[in-house]
Amino acid sequence: MAEQKIPKRIARTVLNALKGGVVPRIGLPYIAVGRRAEIDALLSDIDITAEGGASLRFISGRYGSGKSFLLQTIRAYAMDRGFVVADADLSPERRLHGTKGQGLATYRELMQNLATKTMPEGGALSLILERWMGTIRTQLAGEGVLPDDPMYLPQGERAVLAAMDKLGEVVHGYEFSTVLLKYFRALTEGDDETRDRVVRWLRGEYVTRSDAKRELGVALIVTDDNWYDFVKVLALMLRGAGYSGLILLIDELVNLYKIPNSISRQYNYEKILTIYNDVLEGRARHLGILMGGTPQAIEDRRRGLFSYEALRSRLASGRFSTEGRRDLLSPVISLEPLTAEELLVLIEKLAAMHAGLNAWTPPFTERDLARFLEIEFDREGAGTHLTPREIIRDFIEALNILMQHPDLTVAELLGGEDFMTGAAPDESSESAGAASGDFADFEL
Repeated sequence: MAEQKIPKRIARTVLNALKGGVVPRIGLPYIAVGRRAEIDALLSDIDITAEGGASLRFISGRYGSGKSFLLQTIRAYAMDRGFVVADADLSPERRLHGTKGQGLATYRELMQNLATKTMPEGGALSLILERWMGTIRTQLAGEGVLPDDPMYLPQGERAVLAAMDKLGEVVHGYEFSTVLLKYFRALTEGDDETRDRVVRWLRGEYVTRSDAKRELGVALIVTDDNWYDFVKVLALMLRGAGYSGLILLIDELVNLYKIPNSISRQYNYEKILTIYNDVLEGRARHLGILMGGTPQAIEDRRRGLFSYEALRSRLASGRFSTEGRRDLLSPVISLEPLTAEELLVLIEKLAAMHAGLNAWTPPFTERDLARFLEIEFDREGAGTHLTPREIIRDFIEALNILMQHPDLTVAELLGGEDFMTGAAPDESSESAGAASGDFADFEL
């Protein structure tokens, strides 16, 4: 089994995250298998977004089907293509619409997780501003205008406005231009306090309009009602700053499905409809949005997205789409299972990563790997509760044990009574999803 040359920091992060049952934010290309058709379809959206368009897609799959994995994979691709990417999981405290700060909380989470290729783990807003202003300084220096030149500040401000020329066409564009000019001026004058205020304003951290007016000269702050308008302006700002645009990844739509109050749910679905219409009608530019949810959260006509008729009529598949014959240009991409062969390749990749990180040779043969998967799917309860997440966690644990106990053979480990007969984790049907027990019905 060939050893992959993977930086140890990345390998450790990936294996620790997967062992803990979560999707790592870095290193996914090293273990990605399958999903080529879905990735190609989403990368086509990204190309359109880079050219000035906008896109909105829904990734549908039950728990453990690989929604988060696919979203994070696209995140890596987008950053490689020069996009700024932000992701957020919805929760009872983070929604798309709310009257008690839930929409604002989602915006703040997105801004906290703002990431670029050079800062992929998030928190990149200040770096983005610094990089952009550094580009303007370099441009001015090339024109012979240095910081001690009386024309430096006015010419720099003109350069900022030139980069932001598209902001005048959108709601709140004037306020964005105003605070960005203040940032350049503060950077030129060494005013760190004003620079921090601008960053706070962009992050949605001002509580009252009066504070923003007093400190920055703009009577506008991010709220539950207008946070999406800020996102649209931010996408144009990032384009002007030299990036390809902005990609948002919003997961766990099931938390909208779980909202007990029907009116609150409908308001959240109405916000999705607004975003969808913006995308189709060309009112958003350089902005791509991916949302992940379970089939129930999307298709349930009582509480899901499809309970909102205007969304159902736009998102539902037509009569010609069937399993194995999907329309990957439709708004909703339903994930199909990985094959047995793809699962085998996946655990081979994990074994190679584990070997490179720990400088050892896992004793698994290809026959052993196949046997491992067979045993996993033969376990009691696998048909209803086992998920790929559990398979991966078991496999990494098996690697850890074999490494720590060199006298133990694979046959002894796989033949152990606990491993052979242990029941799959007793997850609720909502968190595990229905499963047939068929080997091919499980995927990462």
